Amino acid sequence: MKTRRSDRLVDMTRYLLERPRTLVSLTHFSEEYESAKSSISEDLTILKRTFQERGIGLLETIPGAAGGARFTPYMTQADAKDFVASLVNAIDDETRVLPGGYVYLSDILGQPWFLQRIGRLIATQYLREPIDAVMTAATKGVPVAQAVAAQLNVPFVIVRNDTKVTEGPTMSVNYVTGQSQRLEKLELSRRSLPMGSRVLIVDDFMKAGGTIRGMASLVKEFEGQVVGAAVVAEGRVAHRVIDDYTSLIHVDTNKDDGIISVTAGNYADEIYANFEENLENKVK
Repeated sequence: MKTRRSDRLVDMTRYLLERPRTLVSLTHFSEEYESAKSSISEDLTILKRTFQERGIGLLETIPGAAGGARFTPYMTQADAKDFVASLVNAIDDETRVLPGGYVYLSDILGQPWFLQRIGRLIATQYLREPIDAVMTAATKGVPVAQAVAAQLNVPFVIVRNDTKVTEGPTMSVNYVTGQSQRLEKLELSRRSLPMGSRVLIVDDFMKAGGTIRGMASLVKEFEGQVVGAAVVAEGRVAHRVIDDYTSLIHVDTNKDDGIISVTAGNYADEIYANFEENLENKVK
């Protein structure tokens, strides 16, 4: 049944938003809506302009027999600034300080509104990067990994400290924690991550970075490559064992009296330094 343009635009938008980073052929849309490819191309031009003007994401149109349309979500720097400010405001509460200088984030990471935007903001940094999987450590980082993976449209894998019989054969590494200098173990099911994968590591909170360094070692055991590391919040620490990471917020805590100071992290420099260039260099 032939579809009116207004209806097509709505349905095409839904289809593309549900399949980020997926190349969809013009033939699919043409057959789905019983419309000429020339009409579909005009529709995509409208969507491309609207997505860009609204800061929703990048819609590429790739010519040729193997071409089509691909939607890549991103967050503009202005929207990111507003969102991080709301995140700072939500966390700036001294009652959130936990023993050891950690910060309670579980309630925030349980809210879909925050999670969806956290995932989109972190994914924005990797506009041009091919990523095969998102990795996190059980259990607090799981919702963050799921949110980022949804925006990248890739699987996420969960690294654990102990073996679960349901995981089957596992790969394990020993690592030294960044702050307490304890020897710990991380394990991941061999079936979870294909060998040679390009992996983005994410977590909810980071102090010295020992767990992230441990996960990076595990990726190497799978002969993979760590594309980057990102955390929702980084805490104050005298010495950090990793240098290359992205944080959305920075938290200073005083473990004795619970004083907390929350500011924006390094996300602006890490994500938006080359953002416009990355947009221009995407395939048109």
